[in-house]
Amino acid sequence: MVSNTVSAVVGLRDVPEGIGRVNTLANPDYVDVFTIAVREAKDNSPEEWARAALENTPTGRSAPFLWRFIGLRLGPRPSSQHVQGWTIIGRAEDWIRLEAASWFMTANAVVKVDDTQVSAALFVRYDLPIAAVIWPPVSVMHRRAMPTLLRQALTAHAELDKQLPDR
Repeated sequence: MVSNTVSAVVGLRDVPEGIGRVNTLANPDYVDVFTIAVREAKDNSPEEWARAALENTPTGRSAPFLWRFIGLRLGPRPSSQHVQGWTIIGRAEDWIRLEAASWFMTANAVVKVDDTQVSAALFVRYDLPIAAVIWPPVSVMHRRAMPTLLRQALTAHAELDKQLPDR
């Protein structure tokens, strides 16, 4: 089940069609997509992958510090309506869409699962001009953390699979 290969796409024009269709954030100014190869990825739902990445990994558990630093308003944790404080705003069998906003920007995160991979995308809209100053340096940290986050999510699921007899 575990692979270390993570591919990345950064930019508004290079968004894979499957992820692009799931996004509902109007006029994003920034987009990135990270994909990791996973055998039997659909053994876990998109919400389970999102929770594994954001709630059950060292990188994910430390992320709210950065999110609060940039002013994202987060919901309660734990919560069935939130993943690590991000509001669940949409879902289907193969994807989940989360949202968080600050006073200057809005972000949607999408986790999409197919037979052989898990993709995580971030769409950011600059609601005020200051976002164009604040987000670019933060995005560098985000792009560095995402491959680690996805690899840790794989490990978290592998550990869970060992503990559950029916998997």
